[in-house]
Amino acid sequence: MEKENPKMEQIVSLCKRRGFAWQGSEIYGGLGAVWHFGPLGVEMKNAIKRHWWATFVTRRNDIVGVEGAVLMHPTVWKASGHLESFTDLLVECKKCHRRFRKDHLQSGKFIGGKATEPMQCPDCDSKDWTAPKDFNLMFKTFVGPVEDEASKTYLRPETAQSMFTDFKLVLDSSRQKIPFGIAQIGKSFRNEITTGDFFFRSREFEIAEIEYFVKPGDDEKKFGEWLDLWKKFYLDLGISENKLREYEHPKESLSHYSKRTVDIEYKFPFGWSELAGVANRTDYDLSQHEKFSKKDLHYFDEQTGEKYIPYVIEPTMGIERIMMVAIVDGYKVSDGSDAREKGEVVLGLSPVIVPIQVGVFPLIKKDKLPEIAREIAEKLLQRRIRSFYDEAGSIGRRYRRQDEIGTPWCVTVDFDTLKDDSVTIRDRDTLKQERVKIEEIENYIFAKLNLS
Repeated sequence: MEKENPKMEQIVSLCKRRGFAWQGSEIYGGLGAVWHFGPLGVEMKNAIKRHWWATFVTRRNDIVGVEGAVLMHPTVWKASGHLESFTDLLVECKKCHRRFRKDHLQSGKFIGGKATEPMQCPDCDSKDWTAPKDFNLMFKTFVGPVEDEASKTYLRPETAQSMFTDFKLVLDSSRQKIPFGIAQIGKSFRNEITTGDFFFRSREFEIAEIEYFVKPGDDEKKFGEWLDLWKKFYLDLGISENKLREYEHPKESLSHYSKRTVDIEYKFPFGWSELAGVANRTDYDLSQHEKFSKKDLHYFDEQTGEKYIPYVIEPTMGIERIMMVAIVDGYKVSDGSDAREKGEVVLGLSPVIVPIQVGVFPLIKKDKLPEIAREIAEKLLQRRIRSFYDEAGSIGRRYRRQDEIGTPWCVTVDFDTLKDDSVTIRDRDTLKQERVKIEEIENYIFAKLNLS
């Protein structure tokens, strides 16, 4: 089995064909950088979100969750600096009039799958550009029936601000003490200038992030701890360590709120790009919201009598980016040496986030085999093991279909099942087959998942 570095065309084809993702509004020609997630895609996204939440919220006693609204008071974005600073430099090609981010052109970045020379238009190869101008990435909208300045607000470009504005409410209701964190998974919106690379960079996406509040002076230590935890999350999903790296943002390019930012990058077919990041936001956000709202956002330490505005360490991940890196990293093509036919595709996804965990088949559609197989699939579903019943085509063809979407185990009901109440369980990665009693299937899968 070869772990191939796939082309993006192969990933796009697989995702559309098997129901992971496709362009939004496709029957109308699509809407740029807006994506819909199909039956397998939404299952995988939900599995990723559940796993992330369990890892960083449910299994910890120092982090609590919230769910903020997409719309916020417009002053929030003035206080946070987004109205002034949440911009990219936009340039327009004088020949074809396409618009791009200047930094992407300067780097000769892969744009839409095409490598370019620095400041060369990916569409027409011209190097004649307009002067750069600031472009705010936030989507504007209006609250209420009148579209005027007083009713103007924005779709949130990040989930962080509701966690800052709700800091005191969460603190008082949860009775947490510093250090503690607030976690959130939610939709964010950015009117990206340069799009492409499938759903890696889109205008509507989900972020999973934590605002971890610490005492000033403890921020650098906690920053290092969260960076290690963030990287470990990907490694625990089986992502290739040699395709991950850390990128330290130079001080001159840091965001307006950041003391330090480190990105975790992955080597995609289109080059190294950001998967996740950890930022030290200092006390910027709480100080700004205290200033603009005139509300006290200091923390009072009852043990020491100190009163201060906490520093914030912010670890952030994109849900769609976790999904994409798992698919790209898990894409394998058989070289014919593993009892598979040469060229067969196997998606080596972690069983924790795979859309279907168990495929259940009758060997043939005869006697009681389909009935038994359906009962097994139903029982697994009741135990929240994501299962799929399939009786169409040869058993080999069914194995291949499940391999291509990443299903780690396939259960086959055969004629021996009628004699000994056992089934054959096939492992996606090793191709090893084991006989297991029907009553032991759930425990077998739970043991493999390391669940109780």
